[in-house]
Amino acid sequence: MLKECERQSSDKKEAAAQLKELKAVLAGLQQPLRDAKLPVLVLVEGWAAAGKGSLIGEMIREIDPRFYNVVSPAVIPEAEMRYPFLYPYASAIPENGKIIFMDSGWMEATVRKHLHRDITPGEYKRRIRSINEFERQLRDGGYLVLKVFLHISKGEQFKRLSELKQQADTEWRATDEDLWQHREYKRFVEAYEDFMEKTQEACPWHVIHAQNRKVAARDTMRLLTDMITQGLAQGRYVGEPFEEEFPLVKMPRLRDVDLSPAIDDEKYEKKLKALQARLTELHNILYRRKIPVILCYEGWDAAGKGGNIRRVAAPLDPRGFDVHPIASPEPHELNRQYLWRFWTRLPRSGHICIFDRTWYGRVMVERLEGFCSEKDWQRAFNEINEFERQLTDWGAVVLKFWIHIDQQTQLARFTDRQNTPEKRWKITEEDWRNREKWDQYEVAVDEMLQKTSTENAPWFIIESNDKKYARIRTLQIIVDALEKAIADDFENRMK
Repeated sequence: MLKECERQSSDKKEAAAQLKELKAVLAGLQQPLRDAKLPVLVLVEGWAAAGKGSLIGEMIREIDPRFYNVVSPAVIPEAEMRYPFLYPYASAIPENGKIIFMDSGWMEATVRKHLHRDITPGEYKRRIRSINEFERQLRDGGYLVLKVFLHISKGEQFKRLSELKQQADTEWRATDEDLWQHREYKRFVEAYEDFMEKTQEACPWHVIHAQNRKVAARDTMRLLTDMITQGLAQGRYVGEPFEEEFPLVKMPRLRDVDLSPAIDDEKYEKKLKALQARLTELHNILYRRKIPVILCYEGWDAAGKGGNIRRVAAPLDPRGFDVHPIASPEPHELNRQYLWRFWTRLPRSGHICIFDRTWYGRVMVERLEGFCSEKDWQRAFNEINEFERQLTDWGAVVLKFWIHIDQQTQLARFTDRQNTPEKRWKITEEDWRNREKWDQYEVAVDEMLQKTSTENAPWFIIESNDKKYARIRTLQIIVDALEKAIADDFENRMK
C-alpha cells in the first residue's frame, strides 16, 4: 500500500481552495449527523513528522467544538498501561452524533512494540485479531470509521525532523523514538504494510501522500465528507449476526439443575472463615504479580447476589477492588456501543473487579424488553465471547456466576421483602413484572449459558435456594481459580 502511494497532482493554491469548500461541507453535515445519531471515529496514523497534528487542526477548524473531541491515545500514561491493550481506544469512542479524532492509536502502539520486540509474535497476532474484532464491532454497531495513514518519503521525513531539531521551541517534538523510526525506515515500511494488510477486514485503510500538507488535508477531508454523506443516505448500519467457533463448556439447562444442596450453620461458619482468610492471602499475591480478576454476577431477582458479593468482598483489601452495580444505562452510556460502559469499568492489573449485573444484559433484559434489535442481541453472543477472550489474553481471570433459585423460593423471598419494612426497598414493581416473564427469561438464560460458557471464561451455575451454600460454593470456585492462575503465572515466569 505504501509503495503504491502516489502524489496527488495539485498545487497548494488549488488544494487550499478545495479544502475551504470541503470545510464548509463538513460544517453543514454537523446537524444532520446529530439528528441521525451517527457516531464518527477518525483515526489518523502515519510517519513521525508527517503532519498528523496539523491535519487534524485543519479538519476541526469549522466544526462546533461541542460536538467533537481530539485525543492522543498513543501517548498512554503509565497508569493506563495496566489495562488491556484496547482500553484507551475503546474508552475514547464517541457518543452518537459526535466525531472523535484520534492522533495515532492502535496501529502505532502495535507496530512500534512489534519492532522493539516488546511483544512476542504470538501477542502481535492476538493484537491483530483484537483490532479486527474491535473495528468490526464498531462498524456493526453503526459507527462510521475512517482510517488514514499519512505517508512521506524517508528524505522528506529527514528534512522535517531536522527542521524541528533546529528550533528550541520544537526540538522536543523530534523524539528519540522518531529518530529511531527514521533510521529503521525500511523496516517500518514493511511493518506498516503488514499491519494494514491484516487489519482491512471491517474498515479499510486510506494512504494519503502528505508531502504537501494542504493536499493531504483536502484528500482526507474529502474522504470524511464522502463517508458521512454516504452514511446519512444509507442510514445506520446494523451488522449481521455470525458465530465464531469458541471452545465451549457444556452447560445444563436451568430446569435440570438440582437446587437441594445445603449446608449447616456450623460448617458454614468454619468454611467461610477459612476461605475468606485464603482469599486475603491470594489478593496480596495477585497484586504483587499484577494479575487482574473479573467476577461477574447474574441471576434471578432475590437469588442472593448481594449477600454473595459481600462475603467475597469482605476479606479483600479495599484499595484493590471495586464493585460495580450495573443498572439501566445512563444517556451518555446508551449513546455509545453497549460494551463501552464495561470497558471503562475494567480493573487495573493486580486488582479485582466485581460486576453486579454485566454486559449479559444485552442478551437478557435488552433482548426481552425490546431495547435492542434482534440482530443486535443475536450478534452479541459472539461479540461478548470476543470481548472476554481479549480480557483473558490480557491475563485476566474471568469467572461468571449465575445465582440460581426456583420460582417458589423467589416468591417466598419477594413476600418476605414486601412484608418486612427494613427490606421493602429491595422489592419493586419491576421485580414482580419480571417474575411474570420467568419462562421467557429461562429460555434466554439457557441460550446465553450454552453460547458463552467458554473454556477461558466459564459460567458457574450456583445453587442458591440455600444462600449459605451458594456463598461457600462461590468462594471455593474463586479460590481454586486464583490459586491456579497464580501457579500458571509462576510457571510461565520460570520458562
